[in-house]
Amino acid sequence: MKLMQIAGGAVAALAGLAMQVQAETWDMPTPYPDATFHTVNIHEFAKDVAAATDGALEIKIHSAGSLFKHPEISKAVRSGQVPIGEFFLSLLANDNPAFGADSLPFLATNYDDAQKLWAAQKDVINGLLDGQGMMVLYAVPWPPQGLYTTKEINSVDDLAGLKFRTYNATLEEFANLAGAAPTQVEVPDIPQAFSTGRVEAMITSPSTGVNSKAWDFLTHYTDIQAWIPKNVVVVNKRAFRRLDDATQAAVLEAAAAAEARGWEMSQAETAKQTAVLQENGITVVQPSEELMAGLREIGAQMLENWKAKAGEDGAALLQAYQQ
Repeated sequence: MKLMQIAGGAVAALAGLAMQVQAETWDMPTPYPDATFHTVNIHEFAKDVAAATDGALEIKIHSAGSLFKHPEISKAVRSGQVPIGEFFLSLLANDNPAFGADSLPFLATNYDDAQKLWAAQKDVINGLLDGQGMMVLYAVPWPPQGLYTTKEINSVDDLAGLKFRTYNATLEEFANLAGAAPTQVEVPDIPQAFSTGRVEAMITSPSTGVNSKAWDFLTHYTDIQAWIPKNVVVVNKRAFRRLDDATQAAVLEAAAAAEARGWEMSQAETAKQTAVLQENGITVVQPSEELMAGLREIGAQMLENWKAKAGEDGAALLQAYQQ
């Protein structure tokens, strides 16, 4: 009897060891701090994957650019250095203009239009990423983008000469058309860039403004609702294919839940974080008609420029969106 117990214990130990051997950990770089709602959502996604796979797949999150800096994340996933990662979709606009459609000023400025644009954009994006050995697991939008400045802005002319924070080619074009001076600055560096005078204005979400404690270094937030850009979570296709069918299904199911949850979180963020800005002393104002007219002119010019560069992919995307 004792021998049977020992044998049974050995079998159980071996089974436990086999489970540990089979368990896999995916390192996941993300660009934003843990308090950002995108990262909060990713932590929930990782928990869902671990629960659905009984721990067979664990996703270890490296937030705030701690593993790879933001511009390097897509390259790291593409090359297989990491199997999964999150990045701002329009960072890839230099690869193909279709990646930057959701950052075009005043093309989609509310959540219904943003959903419609993503539906039109998704197949094009997945086709482009497929050629790079990646695929989208899910996408989540930021709140509508507002204008942060160190002074009141009543017209586009007031932006002329200001050092303007940019983070992709689309925003650099916007700054140039507004007569501002584009300066590349990533999210973790925003407070220092403003405090040292390296930048004087930026367009970003209420979430980023709060997470950066914008009230420490600027004074005004103008709610221009310029565009609703997205972050995407992508996976290396080779890494995904190495998973068994059940684990693949669990990842896709968790991703679908994360996308639905993320869109709801984004909408809740808009009012909540705008209120936080105001509570901390930021002057929150609605834009003047003169400012909006000037900004829409810039948006129209950028759309025409985008069409000229975007080719068949862009034409198909716009046609699907405008139907």
